[in-house]
This record gives sequence, C-alpha cells and structure tokens, in this order.
Amino acid sequence: MAQEQRKVRVLVVEDDLELQDLIRGLLERAGFEYIRALTVSDAVAVLRTRPLPNLMVLDLMLPDVSGFELLRQMRAKPIFDDLPIIILSALADPKEIRQGLDLGADRYLTKPYIAHNLLKTIHDVLRTGRRRVE
Repeated sequence: MAQEQRKVRVLVVEDDLELQDLIRGLLERAGFEYIRALTVSDAVAVLRTRPLPNLMVLDLMLPDVSGFELLRQMRAKPIFDDLPIIILSALADPKEIRQGLDLGADRYLTKPYIAHNLLKTIHDVLRTGRRRVE
C-alpha cells in the first residue's frame, strides 16, 4: 500500500534558476516529487542517496561539468541502468542530439521547450522504461 502512495521522484539538473522554478511547478502540479540540482556536483550528491530518483531531466551546459560527461559516467555504472534520462538542452544540432542519445539518454528535448511536451515525454518514458540500443 505504501508503495502505491510513493510519488515518482524526478531529478532536474539545470543551472538556470528561472527554468528550474518553471519545471518544479510543472512537475509538482502533475504529482511528481521534484529534486533540484544546479550543477553536476549537486546531481552526484543526490545520486549517492537512496532511493534513487525514478527519472532525471538533464541539461548539457552546466557550470562545472558537461551534462554529456555526467551521462557518460552514469551509463558506465550498472546501478544507473534502469534510470531513464531525458536531456533538455538548448543544444539543437543533430550531431549533439545524436551524441546525447548514443551516450544513453532516453529522449532529447530542445529548449525552449513546451511544458506539455516535457510532461508527455516524462510520462512516456516512465510508462515504457528505458530505450536500450543493443
């Protein structure tokens, strides 16, 4: 019973405070538990705690380390095999999108984003699970 009541935890790794606030409001209105990380260091601290988030929304241009590098490091560790990651980035070049997906992102959305698209993508990824390429 307690498991049914547990909220889905979404970690948002984004250094833009205004965008963090917009995403927080969107997620909380949709019934998700929101976890904020402004840097890769913040995200790593969250990822060292348990339970792990159920999903991560990741920006690529962060002040301390590239989101690409965080993605690369996470996908090298089996503990994160089942953690869906959605990139939300202003980098919209097809080469960068391919790189993000090749590194193990499950979806790639570009900024400026439409709130409905972000929520739909989150729901889709949670419903279908990780998109694995063998």
